[in-house]
Amino acid sequence: MKIKLLSFLLLVLIGSGVQAQSVDEILEKYFEAQGGKAKLQAIKGIKMIAKVNQGGMEIPLEIVKLADGRQYLTFSVQGMTGWQNVYDGTSLWSTNFMTMKPEKSDSETTENFKTSLDDFPDPFLNYKSKGYTTELVGKETVDGSETYKIKFTKNPLTVDGKKEENVSFYFIDTENYVTLMIEQEIKSGPMKGQISQITMSDYQEVDGLLFPFSSTQGFKGAGSQPLTITKIELNPTVDSKAFQFPEGN
Repeated sequence: MKIKLLSFLLLVLIGSGVQAQSVDEILEKYFEAQGGKAKLQAIKGIKMIAKVNQGGMEIPLEIVKLADGRQYLTFSVQGMTGWQNVYDGTSLWSTNFMTMKPEKSDSETTENFKTSLDDFPDPFLNYKSKGYTTELVGKETVDGSETYKIKFTKNPLTVDGKKEENVSFYFIDTENYVTLMIEQEIKSGPMKGQISQITMSDYQEVDGLLFPFSSTQGFKGAGSQPLTITKIELNPTVDSKAFQFPEGN
């Protein structure tokens, strides 16, 4: 009986080791496809100029993310400028769409946002040292392409004061080793329980690194919002004032 139990445990351990290794092998090729870990880790910031089409109206966007965690998304609609997910290193704030006034996020939202600060420029970089785990679920076809489906578990989120698992699924092309889709369950708000879905395509090289210039974001089984990137600048010069909350509003 002891021999059978020992054999079973060895099989489990060996199987786990093979799976972990296979995920790491996939990620090594994933990083190679992007341009290499060294180049990714050398990035100090990314600036993207993009556009979305909302109800037939084209809305220009500017997205900035820095290695120290600061970031913003700004947009222009009918002569008005709005800001979303602006982080200055301490506070998170956005423009209220109804009043077009800036508002700081509550403490729980801010703390959940901070859990991803170490993910720049790619969440898979040094993921083990951050306490994240990966699991190769299998293969799945996405828009006609075969992909590796990887379960990616990050540090827990806090929802209404309770810890919730923070799991997403990455679908990585088995031939080109680029991400084609990301899925994650919404944990709070009116869309709680729905599966958010982001697709990525039209990969282009920028300073030796590969980036998707086309993406969509929406919910599984429902419509999605397309986003087109027209320009990506690495290590941009950004005025620190751009991240500051406009006091007095």
